Amino acid sequence: MAGIWRRYNRANVGWAFNPAYGFTIDAQAFPDLMAYLNLKPNMSLISDFIASVQKTSSNPDAGEHSYRPALQTLFDGLDRNVTALNEPKLRIDCGAPDFSIRRGEIVIGYVEAKDVKIGLRGMKDANKNQQERYKNALSNLIYTNCLDWDFYRNGELIASVTIADFLLGIQARPEKYEQLENLLKDFIGQRPQSITSPRVLAEKMAGKAILIKDVLANALKADSELQTELTNQYHAFKEHLIHDIKPDDFADIYAETIAYGMFAARLHDTTLDTFSRSEALELLPK
Repeated sequence: MAGIWRRYNRANVGWAFNPAYGFTIDAQAFPDLMAYLNLKPNMSLISDFIASVQKTSSNPDAGEHSYRPALQTLFDGLDRNVTALNEPKLRIDCGAPDFSIRRGEIVIGYVEAKDVKIGLRGMKDANKNQQERYKNALSNLIYTNCLDWDFYRNGELIASVTIADFLLGIQARPEKYEQLENLLKDFIGQRPQSITSPRVLAEKMAGKAILIKDVLANALKADSELQTELTNQYHAFKEHLIHDIKPDDFADIYAETIAYGMFAARLHDTTLDTFSRSEALELLPK
């Protein structure tokens, strides 16, 4: 690597800052350096993403979940320290966002992906209710159908970009790729929010508790064969504590317990830059 760097440095090449590696590279000018670092320029990453979406959409059997591999590849390619986690079973059955975007063990944002045929504006009924829950609970959120991208920060729409139109097939808009690239860099550059107001803290915790409740309630409804640990806990709670409790009420109690338990664990955390589930378990008040 040092030899490659010295050779290009002697050529008086100008370098531009890149958040991931400290400089950007001209892929055509420096092919061996690109190969060494195993990098792609982001513009190529986005054009490859659109090409993958176009190929998938040409399959008449393609549905909403068919585009998830292309999205995962896109997010994983933005920064070597960022990963996109997709848990299909949880997302489909329980209504959690499709992707959690992580830097190490810290979740920095969420992505909800819709089918390319579903417009992001003017959502109705279940889609609208879901969108409102996510906006209230998640401070860094993307809504996308692969073509349109909406970026939400603290419940407010802060930016939108369309990188392709759906007219007689998917028609790419390459002139918008750079705008999407910049918005995605900003999205993955976010850090966990510092909260200094009791009111804001209460609102954030309430939003997350509502989202957790919905996930738990849907999980209970989906367990028709009564095989999950959550269902076993519900029946034990019903047998020994509140005999007439309904699944939705149990989900509400469970969600509040998780929300306030995580708050108590974080309150006792002395390593503020990290916070994992295993760390939270150790820090929960005994």
